[in-house]
Parts: sequence; structure tokens; C-alpha cells
Amino acid sequence: MNRAWKQQMLTGFVLLLMTGRGCVAQSFAEKRPLTHEVLWQMKRVGAPVPSPDGRWLVFPVAEPAYSESDEISDLWIMPTDGSTKPRRLTSGKGTEREVDWSHDSRRIAFSAKREGDEKTQIYVLDLAGGEAVRVTSLSSGARSPRWSPDGQALLFQSSVFTGALDEESNRKIAEERKSRKYQARVYEGFPIRYWDHWLDDVQTHILIQKLTENSAPRDLLAETNFVKQPGFAGRMTISGEDLDAEWTPDGASVVFVATLDKHKAAWSSYTTQIYQVPLVGGEPTPLTRGQASHKAPTFSPDGKQLFCLLTPDNSWVYNVTRIAQIPWPGGGHATLLTSNFDRSVDNFTLSGDGKILFLTAEEAGQNKLFTVPSTGGPVKPLLRNPEGSYSGIACPEQETPPTLYGAWESATHPTEVVRIAPSAARHETLTDFNLSAAAEIDWQPVRHFWFTSKAGKSIHNLLVLPAGFDATQKYPLLVLIHGGPFSMWKDGFTIRWNYHLLAGSDYVVLLTNYTGSTGFGERFAQAIQGDPLKGPGLEINEAADEAIRRFAYIDGTRQAAAGASYGGHLVNWLQATTNRFNCLISHAGLINLESQWGTSDGIYHREVMNGGPPWEQNSVWRQQSPIRYAAAFRTPILLTVGENDFRVPLNQTLENWSVLQRLRIPSKLIVFSNENHWIQKGENSRFFYQQVRSWLEKWLQGKQPLPKTE
Repeated sequence: MNRAWKQQMLTGFVLLLMTGRGCVAQSFAEKRPLTHEVLWQMKRVGAPVPSPDGRWLVFPVAEPAYSESDEISDLWIMPTDGSTKPRRLTSGKGTEREVDWSHDSRRIAFSAKREGDEKTQIYVLDLAGGEAVRVTSLSSGARSPRWSPDGQALLFQSSVFTGALDEESNRKIAEERKSRKYQARVYEGFPIRYWDHWLDDVQTHILIQKLTENSAPRDLLAETNFVKQPGFAGRMTISGEDLDAEWTPDGASVVFVATLDKHKAAWSSYTTQIYQVPLVGGEPTPLTRGQASHKAPTFSPDGKQLFCLLTPDNSWVYNVTRIAQIPWPGGGHATLLTSNFDRSVDNFTLSGDGKILFLTAEEAGQNKLFTVPSTGGPVKPLLRNPEGSYSGIACPEQETPPTLYGAWESATHPTEVVRIAPSAARHETLTDFNLSAAAEIDWQPVRHFWFTSKAGKSIHNLLVLPAGFDATQKYPLLVLIHGGPFSMWKDGFTIRWNYHLLAGSDYVVLLTNYTGSTGFGERFAQAIQGDPLKGPGLEINEAADEAIRRFAYIDGTRQAAAGASYGGHLVNWLQATTNRFNCLISHAGLINLESQWGTSDGIYHREVMNGGPPWEQNSVWRQQSPIRYAAAFRTPILLTVGENDFRVPLNQTLENWSVLQRLRIPSKLIVFSNENHWIQKGENSRFFYQQVRSWLEKWLQGKQPLPKTE
């Protein structure tokens, strides 16, 4: 009996004693490593939306499958007190999302693309019973519903052709486009692409739909000069433009977020401001101005205060996002409420009495909960969660004292819905969609450690141990590099680049939050500007050295590095600057700073990051572009990319492939023809993980002669 097996048996026995459920609890020794099939088929639980009266929670649950036609995504409902289990609220083909409650807590509105719908539409469901009723039938689709204060109407957003004044004209333009005999895209300005799609001459507008029979939706922006300006656009997101539209408390107008400067994107950054447009018609008026972007306008439950998230626009590529208060009514200078909080706010919600703001923010490898008075002041931790991350928090507007609801996850705990009483020391888990599946997996919580770099910086790391871990054995090291760069490795559950699936039974995985990572203060993230690859690359190497020195179970003679997006950039930089790794894996990584600048969907922030446009040829362009060091490339590398990736376009991977083939370096290229920047389809994901594991086995498990290390 080896030591690892005996330790597992002992741990399992202790767990049985602690739970007091020996007849049903599963011994730790019976657990097995995570497989792609188990990972992929775990239910994906979305953030809960509480009813205004605080009695109910509605949330989406996706049940994935390898065949997209077999996937299920429905809304579920449960009482907030957890007295009964969740039950399925909707059923059928399509994906329901974007739930909003009527103020009397009797109905919900949501967006869905159901059978018979060519585009996503808005549906209303009465909780007293009956089927959901479709309330829109627009050729351009409808999304993001919001109930009017009196419950008699909905506002929503729709993407319409520029110049179309109503549904009839919008449908006519669409039919004319379909009948054209030529296929060509014509542009006279920038940008022309975003994420994974070409930008057409469509705009996002706000429409109002009364819930009386035979009522037609009315476009609040179609006849305004506001949308005729060349730079008009909503806030850009991966899923499309978003105007963040919300009713004003009196129901007489709508506030929303937009920019009028999008056409300047080739040579300037641009901001989003908050505007107000009356229901009776007229031009939108600005509520905010200045060199900052605003989003997520939110009124206090009593309707007397207006809050938002604010991000400064200045000479830095990255700035911390803070909560601000805007004078209401009328707008004006925004007052920062979290000015002394050196963390970026993800989302926030207000207590029912409007006195407390609850917020989530990244901090040192976790998404944590904090509070601040709605008048401003010191930001304080709500509770000190030893592991995991929170998201999507919300507080019922009519409930006092306040109770929070949200989603919580960790690297070993798929997302579930939780309840948090502000006076409690911890959260209470309300759902158990994935608990039984998670209990069968042999995985351990991530381990945190810090070290001081040679440049004197404190660098945070997470360490993931393999299944069946035995501290007396030696394991190869997989250095996993996050993208962004303005993101963070955290104690969370992910489908893409899942820590434990990569670790399997064979590898220790190292996750380093290098300079540029968020959750460690604004200056730490900003310090990557002007040093996009060299400094972070050195820190990644130092982190690997520190892990090998500190943890005797890591075999320093067998190392690999992998990453995607900015992580892929850094993998390619490691290819150019070190031979320490036995093999590399680069997904959607740049090799050429200059051609990446010229072909990506966004360019201006790249020249700000690098200290000027490429034709000025400052030191960053000359010294931190991996392709300039191609003569030093030696390490076997696996390249993967999505053909529809416009963020780090296919040309970057093809340039890399050409160099590797020219130099006859052992390499493999995989192009996913139906993926974008991410690999999201089930069979593609399974194939990707299989290829990654095969590549690691080939170069780390002694099946091929290993390249010489430094």
C-alpha cells in the first residue's frame, strides 16, 4: 500500500466522521480524476435575479451537450429561504436569459429565441400560471427587457439598420440586402470588425412596447439627430452593443449609455456617457461629461439617487473602475464613492433602504465581497471568504434588513446560487446542481503563494496539484499564463483552460499573476504599459524557479508553458527568449507586434501600450516583438487558433507557423474553422484538450528526446 493511497484512505475516513453520513458519503480513495466529459456536462448555473419583494429567485441553468441540438437552457425558480428545491420554470428549445421582474413581483420578462423565432424576442411569464407570451416579433430581434415602474410597458434594445424609422422600413432594408446580386462590404471609417464579426450599418436603439393588445413598439431614437452622428454606438461587449438602458423612477424617460466618438477609434480612445431621452420624444440630453467612461446606471430603490460605474480615460491603457454617484435629476459632475479603493469594481447592488452599496471586486486571486455607504467612505470586506469567487450579486429592493443573493464558485466547486446575510460570517448555498458530480472528482483546492521578484515586486501565484497527488513523487511543471493582460488567475471554475483537467494525474500547474494582472492595485496593472512582454516574461520564469525551489515534488527538468490570447503572446515571447521549457502551447498568440496592430479589431490602445505607432519604431516595437528573435527559436510548440478570431487574427498564428516550418522546429498547427477567440463548442473543446495532453505527453513523459535546456 503506497503512501498516497494510505493518505487518501485516511482523508476519506476523516471526511466520513466530519459529515456523519458514512452510509452515503463516498470515500476519497474512490474518487477519480476530472475528465472532459464530466467537465463539459456539468450544469452551468447563472446569477440569480431576486423578486423585488425578496421571496423568489429566478436564474438560468444551461445543460450542455456535445451536440448543440441537444443542449438545454431554461429558467429555474426557487424561494429565497431555500424551503423547497429549485424547479424548472421554462422548457423548450432555445436559451432564456436577461430576466427582469415586474415591480409587483408577479411577472418576469426575458429574452429568448424559441421555435419559430428567426431572432431573439421578448417574452413575459405570469408566475400565477400559464405559458410565456411573446410580446415582440421584430425582424431585427429584441433583447434586454426592463419593466416600466407601473408595469404597463417594457423597454428593450434592438439592432436596426441605420436610417430605418420603424419595423416596416427596417424589414424592407433587410429584404433588399438579401436580394442584392453582389456580396461586398464597403467602409469609409474605422472600426470594421469586432471580436468575431464584421460590423455592418446597424445601430442599437431603445424601443418601448406597451402591453396592451395590438400595441406596436416605438423607437425612441430613430428620428433623433443623436443617432445620425457618425460616432454613435452603444457600449461594446463580446455579445454585441449594449446601451445599458433603464427607466427613470417616474417612468417618463429612459437613461442609457452611448458614445458619439466611435468613429475616432483608429486614432483616439473614446468614452461612453449616460444620456436621458423622454418617452414623448426629443433629443437625448447628457447626464455625464468629461474624460471618463460610464456604464451600468442604477437608481436607488426610492428613486432619489443615480449611481454608475466610472472608468477614467487618460494616458493609461488600464484604469480601475469605481462606483460614482450622479446628481439626479439633471445630471452633472459624478462623485466617486470608492475613490480610495484600489480595486476595480465588477458589479454592485443597493440595499432596500438605499444606504449601503454591496460590490464585488478582484483581489489576490479571488472575487470578493465588499461594502461602502451609499454616500461614500471606506470600503470594507463584507466577509472574508477563504476560497472561491462571487459574481452577479443582487439585493431585493423591498427587503429589509438586506440579504444578498449571487453566484459562488471555486476551482473545485462549480457555480451554485448562494445567499449572504451581511451579518453572517459565510454564505449559504441554496442549489446543488453539480455538488454530487464534484464530490466524485479527485481534486484539491488551489494553493496560494507569493514571492518577491528580482525587481522587488510581490508576485502572487496559484498552484494546482494533480489527482492522486503524492508529495514523495516528482511531477512535471505546466506553467499556465493568463490572457488579458488586464485579468487575473483566480480561484474560480472555468471550462476553457480548466486547471484540474490540465493537471490530470500527471502535472503540477503553476498560475502566475504577472505585472499587468488586475486585483493587485491600479499601479501594478498599469506597470505593464511600455513593457508588454519582457517584464512579465521574466516574472513567469522567476515564478517557475521559485516553485521548483520551494516544492520538492516538482521536477525542474520537465517544464512546459501554455497560454491563450495575451498568455499566447507571452508563450511566443518565451519561445524567443529562453530554452528552459521542454515544449510550449500557444493559442491565439501574437508573434509580430506590428502586424497585430494592423489587423486586430482594435488598434489605438496597442500603440498607447507600446509608446507610439509602429512607424515610429521606438524600443518596444524593435525589442519586444517575438518574430525579431526567430533565429533563437528552438522549443517544440503546439499552435491553435480559431479561424473567426478578429481579436488576435489568424494571420498571427500563420506567421508563427511559417517561421517554425522555415526553421524546421517540431511543431503542430490546429485551426478551428468554426471558432472565434475562444474554443467553445463541445467536440472542439474535447479535441483541443486531447491534443494538449498528447503534446505534453510527447515532450514531458520521455516519449521523445527532450530539447536541451539552459
